[in-house]
Amino acid sequence: MRTTITINDQVFRTLKVRAAETDESISQLVEDAIKYQLLEDSEDIEDAVRREKEPTYSFDELVAQFTAEGLL
Repeated sequence: MRTTITINDQVFRTLKVRAAETDESISQLVEDAIKYQLLEDSEDIEDAVRREKEPTYSFDELVAQFTAEGLL
């Protein structure tokens, strides 16, 4: 699929250099970056699902616990 995206000028210049250095197209580099980000998000979701039954603590509780343990 063909699409149009807007990229910061400095990022685009860096991307062009990377494409030249690696002999890959800009399209391929952008697609790989998107795939990597989606995979990372998927792993984060899997971690969250796996940990959803763990106990939760409020920020104040954690600060109090860390203070009591001398960590703060």
